[in-house]
Amino acid sequence: MKLQSIDIITCKVHKTQKIALQVALALILLTVIPLFLKNSSESSTLSFEAARSNGNESEVAAEVDVPTESSSLKCDIFTGEWVPNPEAPYYTNATCWAIHEHQNCRKYGRPDSEFLKWRWKPEGCELPIFNPFQFLEIVKGKSLAFVGDSVGRNQMQSLICLLSRVEYPIDVSYARDEDFKRWFYTSYNFTLATFWTPFLVKAKQDDPNGPSGTGLSGLYLDEFDESWTTQIDEFDYLVISAGLWFLRPLMYYQNHRLIGCRFCQVPNITDYPVSYGYRRSLRTAFKAILSREDFKGITYLRTFAPSHFEGGEWNKGGNCLRRRPFRRDEATLGGVQLDVYTAQVEEFRVAEREARKKGLNFRLIDVTQTMLLRPDGHPSRYGHWPNENVTLYNDCVHWCLPGPIDTWNDFLLEMVKTEGFRSKQDKLLLSSGS
Repeated sequence: MKLQSIDIITCKVHKTQKIALQVALALILLTVIPLFLKNSSESSTLSFEAARSNGNESEVAAEVDVPTESSSLKCDIFTGEWVPNPEAPYYTNATCWAIHEHQNCRKYGRPDSEFLKWRWKPEGCELPIFNPFQFLEIVKGKSLAFVGDSVGRNQMQSLICLLSRVEYPIDVSYARDEDFKRWFYTSYNFTLATFWTPFLVKAKQDDPNGPSGTGLSGLYLDEFDESWTTQIDEFDYLVISAGLWFLRPLMYYQNHRLIGCRFCQVPNITDYPVSYGYRRSLRTAFKAILSREDFKGITYLRTFAPSHFEGGEWNKGGNCLRRRPFRRDEATLGGVQLDVYTAQVEEFRVAEREARKKGLNFRLIDVTQTMLLRPDGHPSRYGHWPNENVTLYNDCVHWCLPGPIDTWNDFLLEMVKTEGFRSKQDKLLLSSGS
């Protein structure tokens, strides 16, 4: 029937209205169904952002896809590039109290913000943005300790800030010593701790000044640092890291006698490269962990994060003023930093095999290449006010918070999520004699 006839033939009005209603319903269904299907296929990262913006973060943990065995073990999440991420950062210096003053770059006047707007994109797969609800659900009733130097503490503070969108912890430290802190998340019965041990082994100060004015420390390369090794049995996860302190002047002791040094400038003492002391210290640290009969946790070695001094050494005017990440073809690891990284990986592989025999799991969080590409992420001079009467060098070692170090906790969460698959793979390797 022609449309002009609708107003004339009143006897058919009701029939026409019924047809129009059916057509309208069909159009609505055709519009809504594709949108529903599209939204159902969105990634976990997008689901998280949508829930975050709507204030429904508590629903996120259940929405995130569980990784499959094939995708988790075939993808190398540590090889990739930095790509733009306009959604970042996920906290600020105004919303997180855990940021150390020397890494609080925005507070102390760093003028640019583009260094915050990047995420790590692995080659051939995705690394989800850190989901604080999912992390806390996984570690509920468990405990995690960061063992190492101030860069390790830098990562712990990043983790507290990332989790602050869900809950802040309470301080349950046994003492007021800032080098040994414990935090407790009451809603999740989760304990977070940090143990200060820049050399991982027993050490003492031989000379407060030393040849370079930074002190001369004595390292007992074959002796455990019991300030942390006797405390680890209760922890489900350990994140071990060290490196930069080994670049300082050091005296090396083994079997209670002096065997050499690193840049000590003492006559008749053999001078060894940085990797000599580092390799042996790491070996002893792994031995300490494996010797603990009651320790059943997972040990993560976080690899060396390169510094980015340009125009001079750290105490000779060196600085880090770049404002964007490097591309992969713009930076190559070399020199002492390559030696330290190589020693780390080689010693880790040996310890990993020994751990497997004992039914323990050692994992590598390989941030070295990732962070080599981030010369823009350091505090530089933005760790204090310009007019403060302090003697501080440009910091091209630690990382601004927020900043690229937050990605280390993306890595950590991804590895915790996939631990079941990796444990299964370890058992297969052990049964095959590998």
